[in-house]
Amino acid sequence: MFTTVVIFTVVAFLVGGAISYAFFKFGLKSRYDKIIKEAETEAEVIKKNKLLEVKEKFLNKKAELEKEVTARNQKIQQAENKLKQREMVLSQKHEELQRKRNETEAIRENLDAQLVVIDKKKEELDALQAQERKKLEALSGLSAEEAKERLVESLKEEAKTEAQSYINDIMDDAKMSANREAKRIVIQTIQRVATETAIENSVTVFHIESDEIKGRIIGREGRNIRALEAATGVEIVVDDTPEAIVLSAFDPVRREIARLALHQLVTDGRIHPARIEEVVAKVKKQVEDEIIETGKRTTIDLGIHGLHPELIRIIGKMKYRSSYGQNLLQHARETANLCAIMASELGLNPKKAKRAGLLHDIGKVPDEEPELPHALLGMKLAEKYKEKPDICNAIGAHHDEVEMTSLLAPIVQVCDAISGARPGARREIVEAYIKRLNDLEQLAMSYPGVTKTYAIQAGRELRVIVGADKIDDKQTESLSTEIAKKIQDEMTYPGQVKITVIRETRAVSFAK
Repeated sequence: MFTTVVIFTVVAFLVGGAISYAFFKFGLKSRYDKIIKEAETEAEVIKKNKLLEVKEKFLNKKAELEKEVTARNQKIQQAENKLKQREMVLSQKHEELQRKRNETEAIRENLDAQLVVIDKKKEELDALQAQERKKLEALSGLSAEEAKERLVESLKEEAKTEAQSYINDIMDDAKMSANREAKRIVIQTIQRVATETAIENSVTVFHIESDEIKGRIIGREGRNIRALEAATGVEIVVDDTPEAIVLSAFDPVRREIARLALHQLVTDGRIHPARIEEVVAKVKKQVEDEIIETGKRTTIDLGIHGLHPELIRIIGKMKYRSSYGQNLLQHARETANLCAIMASELGLNPKKAKRAGLLHDIGKVPDEEPELPHALLGMKLAEKYKEKPDICNAIGAHHDEVEMTSLLAPIVQVCDAISGARPGARREIVEAYIKRLNDLEQLAMSYPGVTKTYAIQAGRELRVIVGADKIDDKQTESLSTEIAKKIQDEMTYPGQVKITVIRETRAVSFAK
């Protein structure tokens, strides 16, 4: 019974499963068919859409291609039109050129025919001239060359006579106008450069705060003042003048060195022989630097460039020199400005004239005292430092020592005279006085063993410093006598001159 039930159950289960499978398969197939139909429908729609898109793109591309083809056709049509126009223009030009060529050929043929006619006429004219010349030679008894020479001679004499007359008239007029023009130029030049006159003195007054400083300057037994005078070559006069010390020397450079050295010593307060020598050496270097700076400032003020450094130093030294009492640097600057103005009036180069005017007296400030006149010495210095020949000639010829070879030379000569001829500009007595002092010093320096010489007290005393290793004490006495006798025999001077020979022995060592 139980077995039957089990079998029945299994059979029922199998039947149920078969029926369920049949139903499932049938449902799945119908669903599958439905999905396939939907997919086919959707695919058909997509296909149609894609076909429409492709067709639309094709139409767009076709339209773009048609536009591009149309544009290219238009460009080709335009190019063809331009080519046709150019062909027409070229054709017209060719026709015009051919027409002109034909006209040129016709003109050339006409000219050739005319030239043939002219040649024939010329031959006929030459034949007629030859016949006429023979007739004239037969009538006058002269050949054509002889007649030509006589005619030329007569015309030459007539032209000479008329030219000489014209030359005389022009020369007379030129002389009259030249005198007036020269006076006008000189007067205008002087008026445009009207500077003050500067007269140099031979003493400098050094002011001090109190008379107590005088004793310190003099020193114990006068050793400080003697050391200062020996180092600078300046006579220092300390008298009863309140709050003042007088520095006397004919050389302005020495006076300036003494003044600056004294100022530093008084300011510092340490006054003794060693300190004096140190300060004087330092001040000499300062004055040398000031000389160079003065030369540079002068050339810059006057607009003169390219001078040799040694010439600039010489120009700076002019500040401390005088000519007949007139400051040499001021005289040179004034002469330079006068030369520039006068050269401009005459149509010459004002820069060259100004350069020559500034350098014309450089021979008055040499480092050594030569025998040459200052104009020739200045010319040699200018040649040495590569100045141009016309400037060198102007320097050497401004006192007629050499022949003038350029127009700058008379201008420098005239302007030098104008600068020195102002009322009160110069004093002959000062120049003679300075020359006498220079001669005194040079006379003493000519003796062997002499190292330094200083003319002080306006030339009434000559101090001679000799080397201790070259002259002994006895020889100093004879040297003093010999110098005095030579001065008495060779020089002219007022009053008397005191000759003091100084012989010193110094030993110097350093503690380290």
